[in-house]
Amino acid sequence: MIAMKHNRHSVAIGVQCAVFAAACLFFVPSSLAQDTVRSTTLREVTISHRQPPATLRTANPTQVVDAATLQARGAVQLNDVVKMMSSVVIKDYGGIGGIKTVSSRGLGSQFSTVTIDGVAVNDAQNGQVDLGRYMVGNAAHVSFSQGHSQLPLLSARAYAAGNLLNIETAEPTFFLAEKQNLRASMELGSFGRVGGNLLYERKLGQKVSASLWIDAIESNGAYPYTLFYSVSHTDSSSRKRRHHSAVSMANVDANLFFRPTKSQRITAKLHTMHGTHQLPGAVIYYNEMSSRQSSATDMTYLQLRWNGEKAHWQWQMLGKAQLNNDSYTDSAARTISGIAHNEYSQNEEYLSASLLYQPLTWLAINYATDGSYSHLTSNLSTRNDVWRTNITSALALKLKHKRINFEANTSYIGITDHVIDLDTLPNFARLAPYVGINIEVFPNTIFRCFYKESYRSPSFSELYVFLSLPRMLRPEQAHQCNVGLTWANTMFKATCDAYRNRVIDKIVARPGHNMYYWSMENLGRVDITGVDLTASGTWHELSLQANYSWQQALDHTNASKKEYGDQIAYTPKHSGGLMLEWQHRHTRITASMIAMGERFAMPQNTDANRLPPYMDFGATIEQRIDIPWGTLTMLLQVQNLLDQQYEIVKSYPMMGRNFRFSLTYNM
Repeated sequence: MIAMKHNRHSVAIGVQCAVFAAACLFFVPSSLAQDTVRSTTLREVTISHRQPPATLRTANPTQVVDAATLQARGAVQLNDVVKMMSSVVIKDYGGIGGIKTVSSRGLGSQFSTVTIDGVAVNDAQNGQVDLGRYMVGNAAHVSFSQGHSQLPLLSARAYAAGNLLNIETAEPTFFLAEKQNLRASMELGSFGRVGGNLLYERKLGQKVSASLWIDAIESNGAYPYTLFYSVSHTDSSSRKRRHHSAVSMANVDANLFFRPTKSQRITAKLHTMHGTHQLPGAVIYYNEMSSRQSSATDMTYLQLRWNGEKAHWQWQMLGKAQLNNDSYTDSAARTISGIAHNEYSQNEEYLSASLLYQPLTWLAINYATDGSYSHLTSNLSTRNDVWRTNITSALALKLKHKRINFEANTSYIGITDHVIDLDTLPNFARLAPYVGINIEVFPNTIFRCFYKESYRSPSFSELYVFLSLPRMLRPEQAHQCNVGLTWANTMFKATCDAYRNRVIDKIVARPGHNMYYWSMENLGRVDITGVDLTASGTWHELSLQANYSWQQALDHTNASKKEYGDQIAYTPKHSGGLMLEWQHRHTRITASMIAMGERFAMPQNTDANRLPPYMDFGATIEQRIDIPWGTLTMLLQVQNLLDQQYEIVKSYPMMGRNFRFSLTYNM
């Protein structure tokens, strides 16, 4: 998989209260100056953060969820945030620990690159990122962009990305007299859910600060569900309980923030995660044997980012080293050596450099180049050592004239594989162009348009794992075209985008006989047409966010096949979401709804493959209490309020009504 990157431009704002007070006194009339003046000394505060990407004045549709909204939604895992976004489809295999992947506008999950602080979360083994394994408790914001973001500095992988999902880590903010912040939280929930997290921030000097984030969650996952005896879900049924679906995860995230000068910024992140997941397996009528499959993951990575600017130049350097150890065990399956137990170890080293030159206010030139080296080894008897070298370069030109922004770029992607005992291996190379424009046609109204080609090669698992020879998979190509309008005033904003995507040699992954082994195949051509609508606004103490997507993704591979002209698997024609929030002083109440139209689990759109539509309602109540040593925040959340039984992936029922209560202390 071609991993991609997305980066943020830094902004530092110093608020000098003493200067503010002096300015106020300067404008006091002389008659008042003779009176007794009472003064209050305000504490100075320095705010430092990375600016989120633009959402309206950009050629690429972009959605941003800030930290306050994350808290209002009661978001814990990354999928909690993404599922409310427009044109985004989450594949959820049930339960707290079920695999959760993201796709958008008919493009597969491998086209949606997940990045943390602009550095890609790469899985060389299968190219898919499980959103449920990433927490957002220390995030400043989460953003999702169609194509790439239009920030001033981007890496080559960011230019080559199909879609970008980025988590930006929050940088500590201190009052001048303070040197540390502390936030601790404990939570309890349905089905044995227990969790807790700790955020400690420390000011180490005028130019250096650090943060430590620790998060843990576990659940037995034994939730009840309804087993229907027919495809229509209208005949007889019985209540069952999910077994062998426990999950346990722990994350430790340490960050260092250093500003050697006002125009430079260096950040470092050391992250480690350990998780164990029992895999409950599919629910099949007349075959209710409990699964005995489980997986374990250990992941550690170190990443660095250096941004700077001087005169007409800006630069960015990125580096990352990552090590993953994964294992899969099926105690019910037997091999010659005993029970089935597979182990995988993968590591990646990555470097990126970007240089932007802006000789004129209306002209900017950006060149970026990335290189990575990935290695996967396993205890399998076949294809147990695979290496991949990925070189990506991009050249971009940006023009800005009054109300018009124009950008054109091209990316080169070159991938070379090496496998022991195989001389002939697929090598992939491609040039991927992009052109985008946004024009302010009327005050507050922006017209935007972009065309982009994206490209991704098959992953290690898709090509080599469990085989004596590589699979004959072709690289997947996507052609994206978008035309839209955005409108905004001080209270409301709305967007409307129509798009046309064409995917050639689309690679589709489907679960095999269990959740760890997948089957892969190319679909010759898929044509996707759709419309995305979003609206949001604030009125006094109320705020509203709404989105709706219509999408038609048709298989046009072979006219002689029965599935020709059918909607591709797990892609709804209609989907949408709604969130209403009311906040009064220390109380906040949030109500949400997610709606998903019918989908089909297989290429043929037959009644036997149909998944019924569903609506998932949720509510969150948050109450903050001031205490002498800080604040206490109590949060009560209920999901699937109407206790509706539905499936996102066939034979993997989702949880019914469930509750979560958390208590958070802020010092």
